[in-house]
Amino acid sequence: MSDWVDVVAENGLADGEHVVVDVDGADVAVFKLAGGFYALEDVCTHDGAEIASGERVGDEIICPRHGARFCIKTGAVKSAPAYEDIACFPVRIEHGVVQVRDNRWD
Repeated sequence: MSDWVDVVAENGLADGEHVVVDVDGADVAVFKLAGGFYALEDVCTHDGAEIASGERVGDEIICPRHGARFCIKTGAVKSAPAYEDIACFPVRIEHGVVQVRDNRWD
């Protein structure tokens, strides 16, 4: 089981902001939306490009390279050219710190 990784203070991000952190060798984008925190692998499933710098529209992130859309809350693909979901990771708040872990190999 992977360890929880500290990301940012619970009040360290404003709604709509994100931060990218390394979690066990994977770049993970952690977003704050409507007071909740969500974590996605920072990789577009269409061509492997980073996704976190894309435009955010509501709860979707748009890949800056080819325009694929993904749900930030679930990682679900919403439009082509991507057809596979992005991995999403569990997030928790411990003692005022947002934490995330990569549970894919547990």
